[in-house]
Amino acid sequence: MAIILVQGPEEILAERQIAGIIEKLKSKDNQAVINNFSSDEVLPGMITDALAPSLFSQSRALVIKQVQDLPSECTEEIESYLENPDPELTLVLWHKGGVKGKGLVDKLKKMKADVIAVAEIKTAADKKSFVQNEFKRLQRTATADAVAALVNATGSDLRELASVCAQLSTDVTAQKTIDASDVEVLMNGRVEATGFDVADAVMSGNVDASLIANRHAISSGTDPVLIVSAIATSIRTMVKVMGANSSQNAYQLASTLALAPWQIEKARRQLSRWREETLGKAVIRLAKADSDIKGDAADPMYALERALIDIASLARS
Repeated sequence: MAIILVQGPEEILAERQIAGIIEKLKSKDNQAVINNFSSDEVLPGMITDALAPSLFSQSRALVIKQVQDLPSECTEEIESYLENPDPELTLVLWHKGGVKGKGLVDKLKKMKADVIAVAEIKTAADKKSFVQNEFKRLQRTATADAVAALVNATGSDLRELASVCAQLSTDVTAQKTIDASDVEVLMNGRVEATGFDVADAVMSGNVDASLIANRHAISSGTDPVLIVSAIATSIRTMVKVMGANSSQNAYQLASTLALAPWQIEKARRQLSRWREETLGKAVIRLAKADSDIKGDAADPMYALERALIDIASLARS
């Protein structure tokens, strides 16, 4: 019997920890049965069924991601299991941090669950450290200038940072230390506009900047789906912050909202242009854009630009 708690907000790092746990289990028993659940797909009863003892006494693992967002009935299923755990099952839970789901986390820690802490990436220095570790993981070396250029060019999305590190490691010959010129070549000599750059311009109500950032992002290879996803993430963050106690500062709210202080501060600045009604309209318009770029529109790129104009204009209405 093993109970493992992965704790921390960074999805890519948490997923890597979980993958390592499963790989280790598979190395011991390649017939082990692995079940993966995410909080947004779990219904009452599913966890109990997955935790039920196997008739074949085989090794099993159940992974549940983002347990802080589980319905209370599902949390109770886990807590009930903890009273009589199965010796043949490895239970892996990922909690993003904050006060939501803290009761379950406290119970896991009282049971001496193995806790794996995942670092939160907040500052530019954190991102540089992440990039350095990525190159080390890929068995490559990069100059300090290359690391700085990469962080400046790629933005805050860790998945994108990791992807660019992997691309550079493939493109640059193995004998050569990766330097700033290699980053510049990959980025076509300019700072890449990411989906989050587009989202920032849109949610700030800047139509022209959003269109320019979008064209740069698309020409740099950013998938339009990721641009829509970035805007959706920004809206979700703004909704969270809109409903929070305005008398508390960003650092006081950070753990409650499971957001970094800088995300809260940025959302508060953007919210000065938005009302609850216009945010609701933005969600509806974004859903239409998502459908358009996935095949409903004859010209997906035009449909995306039209949506950016419409949503950015809502910020000023």
